[in-house]
Amino acid sequence: MLLKMIRIRQIKIKVEEDCTEKLKEKVATKLKIKKSDICTLKINKRSIDARRKTEIYFVYEVDVRVINEKSILKKQNNKDIFLTPDEEYYFPKRGTKLLNTRPIIVGSGPAGLFCAYFLALYGYKPLIIERGEPIELRVKTVENFFKTNQLNLESNVQFGEGGAGTFSDGKLNTLVKDNGFRQKKLFEILVEAGAPRDITYLNKPHIGTDLLRKVIINLRNKIIQMGGEFLYNSCLTDFTIKNNQVVEIELNKKQKLPCEILVLAIGNSARDTFELLHHKNIKIKAKPFAVGLRIEHPQKLIDQAQYGANKILNRASYKLVYQSTEKRGVYSFCMCPGGYVINASSEKNRLAVNGMSNYDRASLNANSAIVVTISDKDFGSYPLAGINYQRQLEERAYKLGQGKIPIQLYKDYKNNKISNSFGQIKPVFKGKYTFANLNEIFPDYINKSLKEAIEYFATRIEGFNKDDVILAGVESRTSSPIRIERDANFMSNIRGIYPCGEGSGYAGGITTSAIDGMKISEAIAKIYSPK
Repeated sequence: MLLKMIRIRQIKIKVEEDCTEKLKEKVATKLKIKKSDICTLKINKRSIDARRKTEIYFVYEVDVRVINEKSILKKQNNKDIFLTPDEEYYFPKRGTKLLNTRPIIVGSGPAGLFCAYFLALYGYKPLIIERGEPIELRVKTVENFFKTNQLNLESNVQFGEGGAGTFSDGKLNTLVKDNGFRQKKLFEILVEAGAPRDITYLNKPHIGTDLLRKVIINLRNKIIQMGGEFLYNSCLTDFTIKNNQVVEIELNKKQKLPCEILVLAIGNSARDTFELLHHKNIKIKAKPFAVGLRIEHPQKLIDQAQYGANKILNRASYKLVYQSTEKRGVYSFCMCPGGYVINASSEKNRLAVNGMSNYDRASLNANSAIVVTISDKDFGSYPLAGINYQRQLEERAYKLGQGKIPIQLYKDYKNNKISNSFGQIKPVFKGKYTFANLNEIFPDYINKSLKEAIEYFATRIEGFNKDDVILAGVESRTSSPIRIERDANFMSNIRGIYPCGEGSGYAGGITTSAIDGMKISEAIAKIYSPK
């Protein structure tokens, strides 16, 4: 007889006692059985309870197979013990409308890759168009940029195989409800492609930029094996519409390809593509986003604040929010424990920064963006007005740093003067940097909101506002400044065009972008049958 699994939640183990045997012991105690009655045990979730710094716990949710599970369940009177539900992901039944051409996906970030993965898996043989280089070459190009400041406009931190998330912390956590169990399936595929198995159960999973690059190569090879094809150094420069249906695309202003299905899995930095879409009367509207600065602290300071004197846990993260007197939301974004501040520019004479970590998060500093919300009240209702706002800030940052990352100590940012030396905190950067007065990048309402928030955050994390904390600017690419409208079938106002992922305004990170890519593949499959 096939044994079903029992799910047990809220199993607490002190971090210093954590081990497989202790976990089995706790499970046996909760179920009132012997340890030997447990056939298998699988960790479903693990989080950290650090509310009391002197006594920190791992909190587990596990699935177990046991002998006589029915009789054991009957004896339970605990809402945290129940039969494990069906959490299988199901791809929809394919439609009947025959496709004469392959689906074309623009962009090979998480949204594009996972849209391609599922279309390839079910026989659609997608063609993936990528303006940048394959990851092996892209990494070399970006490393050269960090060293020389020579920017490749088509292949950089923002553009290229893997998308902008390739040069990040590789965070996979999301607050989106996973009713269709897409995230579970997504993580299983990532593990098969070489991601650490712990991403399937950690509360705040991450891959790290170093491991993510290998995962992307394996995903690419799997997609090709299943019938997909990749075209690199190929930028979408035009497309043709007839009778409100896309029929052809143009690459690099010369190559033309027939097209019935066009998935726009473009990143939030694809500004030239946004302009093309607007010119072609694709319905676009401006949306709110946030801008600000990167802040860098010693990782030990963050560890101490979050975990106290605990010697086992380290590389702590944080999430902070504040409402300023300017009625602006201010929050930490893309926090990178043990990471680097990087030059994330993608346009000539404009400069943007981001954060990046390897899997081991082993650098001496933590960094995070501290950003202030803005809306069309600040930049206007014209669909592309948010892009213009971002560009103005990036141009000021570029000019301030003379092409290098402009940086400043927090005490000097408060006092509106240029720094001339570092304190005890030393910068951990990828890319050239120089001292400047960051106040000159922003309007007063942003500077005021940032300074208020950093002072407030120091009441949550002691030392957050230390004089020698390092700031860098400008963090301007937090999310897409536009949303491409789509209907209930995930299609734009032009038939056959499917806006997808973060750049199109429907996601905010690696996981949500990949899930949106999955949703687009499902939407296509419900209508169309592959040739």
